[in-house]
Amino acid sequence: MASEYHIHGIELSPYSVKVRSYFRYKGIPHRWIPRSLDAEGEYQKYAKLPLVPLVVTPENEGIQDSTPIIEHVEALHPEPSIHPADPVAKFISVLLEEFGDEWGNKWMFHYRWAREADQLSGAGRIAMSMMPTADEAQFANSTAMVRERMVNRVSFVGSNPVTAPQIEDSFRDTLAILEPHFANRAYLFGQRPAFADFAMWGQLYNAWTDPTPGAIIDATAPNVLAWIHRMLWPRAEGNFEPWSSLAPTLMPLLQRQVGKLFIPWTLANAQAIASGRDEFTVELAGKTWTQKPQKYHAKSLSALRGKYTALPDKSAIDAVLQQIGCLAALRG
Repeated sequence: MASEYHIHGIELSPYSVKVRSYFRYKGIPHRWIPRSLDAEGEYQKYAKLPLVPLVVTPENEGIQDSTPIIEHVEALHPEPSIHPADPVAKFISVLLEEFGDEWGNKWMFHYRWAREADQLSGAGRIAMSMMPTADEAQFANSTAMVRERMVNRVSFVGSNPVTAPQIEDSFRDTLAILEPHFANRAYLFGQRPAFADFAMWGQLYNAWTDPTPGAIIDATAPNVLAWIHRMLWPRAEGNFEPWSSLAPTLMPLLQRQVGKLFIPWTLANAQAIASGRDEFTVELAGKTWTQKPQKYHAKSLSALRGKYTALPDKSAIDAVLQQIGCLAALRG
């Protein structure tokens, strides 16, 4: 395999394209290997879980889970850094990376499997990627199987008749907040991509490829759409900005989406896991949210708290986290 990394993933996986975008930005030699029945040998050899992305390193080590993959590779290839030097901006990027992965996935997954047009589009593209040489009958059968399986899984991300309007409102509000934020900057934290860009982008790029959310982005958020295209092949176009210049347009996202929705949701989810409940209900911005708990997200919250605890000087970031409504949650 020489010195290149292998990335096993699919275009319709926000976490797969997140990792691919990162490797492209860093200029790290890699091969993108679309997951299919014809490329199972290496995948089965190194994958511990039946998930993508899987990265196989030049040292023949298999790594899964997009955030640990990026953190592992970033330690080996620190330049150009994806972390702003400004300590407040750096941790806010870490927080938004978590938000993108865990809350943003609700937007993508819900929209992909909530309506017939999106179901057919998503299932058909997944079926085609897995069986690119299938005949018409095989393709139709595979599409139907994917559609049935995935539509029945929407509850896993919390999508149900009660929460669906909340998920869609969150998606639209996020676009409305990000649109002016991207008016004069190429990326979330300035003129080069940060940790948060890759996670947020993976979800919004995948949503854009689906009929319903794609139409919403096209019609309402041209600056966001330009960023979505830019992140396919990101590059440094300047420097990161200090938190003081980012705050006016990023604080609404942090307060309305992270502080009022994501943080109370992830706390309630972790409490449900800890107490062994098979369902939990929480009030998010005055609306009732009910779903089955998600085990991975409890681990993810613990990791985020660990990153906060490890900060050597918390004085500046604590003031911002207090404004957002996240400080108590991160202190645990």
